[in-house]
Parts: sequence; structure tokens; C-alpha cells
Amino acid sequence: MTQELPIHDTSTFPARPNLESGETMHTYNLVDLAPAPSDAARPAVQRLGAHSGATIIAMTFTPGQVLADHKAAHPILVQAVAGELQFSCGDETVTLTPGMVLHLDPMVVHRVSVAADAKENGVLFLTMLTPRRD
Repeated sequence: MTQELPIHDTSTFPARPNLESGETMHTYNLVDLAPAPSDAARPAVQRLGAHSGATIIAMTFTPGQVLADHKAAHPILVQAVAGELQFSCGDETVTLTPGMVLHLDPMVVHRVSVAADAKENGVLFLTMLTPRRD
């Protein structure tokens, strides 16, 4: 029996109050807007913005937290803002450090974690490349 993996789309992530301002240019201070760490097994997640062609999401992982195998419904860009994050697809794992960006095609099984012995939290910035809204 094959387990059905979750597929994340824009509705998966909680919205930040006053999400849409009606502006055409948006800036985010990712360090200040990253969600507070969570005591749960999964990382803290906050949707920062939903715009034409992109949904902006921040995640904070404490040491040992894992975002288990899942798929994204759209292509994604993943950027490390703080700490070291392990991004895995199948048997391949990449360590993302601040300044690194990873692109992943839609519907590819992947997982993200921060090592249990990490000395700091990991903060991840995710851009879900959604269809353009006109």
C-alpha cells in the first residue's frame, strides 16, 4: 500500500494579517518577519504575501524539526536566511546556508530539516511560483 504524500499549495500556509496592500512592489525583511519558533514537531510557517505569480512564505525550524516528505503543487525557490537547512529529494541532500537558493520543479517529493545538534534555528524563505493573476 502506497502512502499518499501531502501536496502543498497556496492554501496550505496561514496568511499574515493585512496581506494584500494593493501595491505593485513589495518588500520583506525576512529576519524580522520569520515566524517565532514552534515547539511542535513541524516548523513554524507564515505566509508573508500572495502576489501575481508568487506566494511568499517563511519557515522557522528549531534543531531537530523536520518538514516530512511532501510535494509542492507549483515550482518553488527555497532560500536559507539563517542557520543550516538540509533539503532532500530522494537520496540527494543539499545543505542550504544563508545566501543559497534552490529551485525545484512542481510535484517533486522533498523534505527539509535542521540537524538535531544544530547550534541555531534555521530560517527558510520559500517562493511558490504560482500562475500569474491578472
